[in-house]
Amino acid sequence: MSRDLGIGGTQRQLALTAMALDRTLFEPHVACFLDDGFRARELRSCGVPIVHFPVHSFKSFSALKAAWLMGRYLKAHDIRLVHTFDVPMDLFGVPVARFFRTPVIISSQRAHRTLTPGVTTHLLRLTDRLVDGIVVNSQAVERELIERHGVPRSLIHLWRNTIDCSRFSPGPSARQPQLEGASLVIGTICELRPEKGVDILLDAFARVRHARPGLKLAIVGSGPSASGLEARGQRLGLGDSCRFVPQVSNVPEWLHSIDVFVAPSRSEAFSNSLMEAMACGCCVVASAVGGNPELVTDGVNGMLFPSEDVPALERCLRSLVVEDPRLRHSLSVAAAAHVRRSFSAEVSMAGISELYATLLDAGAGRS
Repeated sequence: MSRDLGIGGTQRQLALTAMALDRTLFEPHVACFLDDGFRARELRSCGVPIVHFPVHSFKSFSALKAAWLMGRYLKAHDIRLVHTFDVPMDLFGVPVARFFRTPVIISSQRAHRTLTPGVTTHLLRLTDRLVDGIVVNSQAVERELIERHGVPRSLIHLWRNTIDCSRFSPGPSARQPQLEGASLVIGTICELRPEKGVDILLDAFARVRHARPGLKLAIVGSGPSASGLEARGQRLGLGDSCRFVPQVSNVPEWLHSIDVFVAPSRSEAFSNSLMEAMACGCCVVASAVGGNPELVTDGVNGMLFPSEDVPALERCLRSLVVEDPRLRHSLSVAAAAHVRRSFSAEVSMAGISELYATLLDAGAGRS
């Protein structure tokens, strides 16, 4: 279950899971509040049924109507396990599934709860008591749930994000039209929100932009911070050396245009965009927050810098862009190999399938 089926890391993880599960063991169904995203088309093309529960607000009658529809759907299709993938579905799907006596219920915590403060955090703590397991995608989130929210360690299951290595893999460097003429491209692809720290990248790039002729910065994505970031770039005098590109669907092609990928987040669980960049053979630089150090080993398959430390990020970029191009190449090769070895769909699906089967066989659900 997911709020929507559009562009986003959570939606991608849900779709990959539903499409890759062994159909001799499981019959996946997908439920959502909004069913018009491009992931919906992917799922339908693979024969995965999608059910639409049109909830407009948890405070409206639509939530009660959707809860009743969900209960009827669970019974009609003999659903034995419900897995919610995001916060809206944790809050809606978990209590509804429990009310209708679904045998096994699993929620997900795919980001730090500091990003959903106030009453939402308190409500999530209530759902923690209703589930048979909580899936997290990083050890950082696991620690937060245990230390700050009192979740028993036995309830938590670590299942890191997976990636489709047939789609995200090293390829020939071919600049997108907006980047033609660049000698080297530093870039990031993300939703433009404050916690993503793109302002830190802009400030660091302003310090190194003249270190190499033809150096360009690509900021790919959309979001509430877009206009503010573009204004910041203008104040820094970046001009044509910085390109802002709205959200794209051809992510691998853009990653093949980026030589040094930067993930400057202030808060991160387990970054899909960072993993995709590594898989595509980018040399990566990431802030040492959340799950980033679980993905990037400094000096081995990428570089890490302290969060919000602009001079430290500048030093990383200067080293990779000007001082040691051989290091840039070796880190990119190691990054792609690490992702293929540890986060391919085959590896990930074995883990989630085992979790589903174990909870079902144990009869973990309450009746």
